[in-house]
Amino acid sequence: MRSRKDGRNADTLRPFTIETGLQRNPEGSALIAMGGTRVLLAASVQEGVKDFLRDTGRGWVTAEYAMHPRANPERQQREGRNGPNGRSQEIQRLVGRALRAALDLQKLGERTIHIDCDVLDADGGTRTASVTGGYVALVLALDHLRRRGLLGDGVLREPVAAVSVGLIEGAALLDLDYQEDSACQVDLNLVATASGQIIEVQGTAEREPMTRKEHDALVDRGLAGITELVALQKQALERAGVEVERLRARA
Repeated sequence: MRSRKDGRNADTLRPFTIETGLQRNPEGSALIAMGGTRVLLAASVQEGVKDFLRDTGRGWVTAEYAMHPRANPERQQREGRNGPNGRSQEIQRLVGRALRAALDLQKLGERTIHIDCDVLDADGGTRTASVTGGYVALVLALDHLRRRGLLGDGVLREPVAAVSVGLIEGAALLDLDYQEDSACQVDLNLVATASGQIIEVQGTAEREPMTRKEHDALVDRGLAGITELVALQKQALERAGVEVERLRARA
């Protein structure tokens, strides 16, 4: 296939940064940038859980996702009083499922962690950036609880991250920008753990069905990208002074 417009190889992530501690009030906050996409994440801790978990000893992680009106080239209407649209609901459910997989919810105790995902700039991969950055904000909130003596060791299972992959002219491309995403034959979002266990695959063939070989090539490329993202998450948490191993479950 022709070279990518930004000169990247097929297996190369977009330029990536995570800044932490941008907000004063949330227990954990992070700003993730993947190429032209930027998402602000805030993790807020609330004591107590919904009725379906009351008296179980288990906690919960949930998410809300929203686009800033000028996240795209043309201003979009803010989501109104009737709540998020269908796309936003789908994405916030994905983020919640992904981040719950990172935790031992029994060890979290009966408290809820809300992850707010606010897309400041959108250039493809906003849902995957929300998962990857949301994990960092979540760990910061857990560390906040641990430092206050409200949380013991072992609540964290393993890192979780997400990335997009796509099939263009027969090539499996990692971390699509908007232009690539809108032109690809197959668009696939992958959520997985640091050890390569798959949490969720969202994939669609736009024109012709994909083969099993093509599907597996996309998943393999995505898993390799997630390995890189997990290393970048770790660096961001180390810079923030988080003792991640104090939170990790012992084998």
